[in-house]
Amino acid sequence: MTKQIGLWIDHKRAVILTLSDKEESMQEIQSGIDRHASLRGAIRSRSPYSAQYPKGDDQLDKQYDGYLQKFYEKLFNLLRGADAVLIIGPGEAKFELKKYLERQKSPIEIVAVESADKLTNRQIAAKIRLHFQEAGVRAN
Repeated sequence: MTKQIGLWIDHKRAVILTLSDKEESMQEIQSGIDRHASLRGAIRSRSPYSAQYPKGDDQLDKQYDGYLQKFYEKLFNLLRGADAVLIIGPGEAKFELKKYLERQKSPIEIVAVESADKLTNRQIAAKIRLHFQEAGVRAN
């Protein structure tokens, strides 16, 4: 039984389509973080020569990176057991996830990482199905 997973990802959410011989399922995972700029939206100091933010910029960057790592770890756990994984998405999150999976030294085979614009769930499913159908035709 083969299990193929297509994943559309950005920093806010991921849509996972699991294709197997018998069934197809889709789920959406929210990252729980907003844009990077909103973490920097702390109240500025009123004194002219003090730090701009109560927390340093590097602390805010580390906090944001920590949220992303938890999100990628959650996705990694969902991708286990897949024979082939396709990662698509509009921004840098797809490459960050690929690097995360490579650092984990997981046996997950990433067949492709492709750019895709913001898509509806139906468009995501159609794109993933089409990719795996074309890959199946070429393999035979």
